[in-house]
Amino acid sequence: MTVSPEKTIIGFIGTGVMGKSMAGHILNTGYELHVFTRTKSKADNLCSRGAVWEESVSDLSKKSNVIITMVGYPDDVREIYFGKNGILENAKPGTIAIDMTSSSPLLAEQIYDTGKTFSIETLDAPVSGGDTGAREANLSIMVGGDEKIFDMVYPLFEVMGTNIVFQGGSGSGQHTKIANQMAIAAGMIAVCEALAYAKRAGLDHKTVLKSIGKGAAGSWTLNNLGPRMTAGDFEPGFYVKHFIKDMKIALDSSKHLGLETPGLALAEELYQKLADNGYGDKGTQVLYRLFTE
Repeated sequence: MTVSPEKTIIGFIGTGVMGKSMAGHILNTGYELHVFTRTKSKADNLCSRGAVWEESVSDLSKKSNVIITMVGYPDDVREIYFGKNGILENAKPGTIAIDMTSSSPLLAEQIYDTGKTFSIETLDAPVSGGDTGAREANLSIMVGGDEKIFDMVYPLFEVMGTNIVFQGGSGSGQHTKIANQMAIAAGMIAVCEALAYAKRAGLDHKTVLKSIGKGAAGSWTLNNLGPRMTAGDFEPGFYVKHFIKDMKIALDSSKHLGLETPGLALAEELYQKLADNGYGDKGTQVLYRLFTE
């Protein structure tokens, strides 16, 4: 059995920078879509296109076969799943709940274990690709949980992403996202330093990016965020405040595993400095300002 627009009602919680595009693709594919988010106006566009607004998580949970959550912080995830009016207390037995928030592996395991006691199947399926990936439906989706449940909802993942990989048991998706964020954190510093150096040397950023973006230094960060940095475009594809959240989760998890991560620690320190200076709601590429101002 797999999900399909003909027999599956989707509930989507969290229609922010990325969630609104992800939910939009689901709606465009023909699924009946019910939505809830803390700020109702953020769901207005989806509702004008046919999505059904629900007044609470509990109302949405009672009406959906598959529930997707895409919110900000682990505390939000915990409340949405474990709260009195949350998913686990209100969803029907047999419901599949998929948390696509970048969150804690330990929390993902807790949701999985508790879900089983309610006969609710859960997956942790964080994503990478930012606002562009969400908008263009080419997100990388890394999934933990039971493989048979992954297979059932795979067609739904295909609506939102292109690189969809089952990573293993519960929490494995979140562990993989931590590895992803660790690689980005150190890489972001390198990109900012390289472009700041090019600026100081009097080079043309566009021609520099043509050369280094195609060589061994090429990366998603360099080729997608580099042009935004040099153009002074610091609007969020992924918020600084959310990246700090991810790095703190990664630091805690690394400590739990007995792993030293000096590059990650430096990146978290620099981004915290940005947040302290009022840049928490800017995109992660605003780190460039620390090297050029």
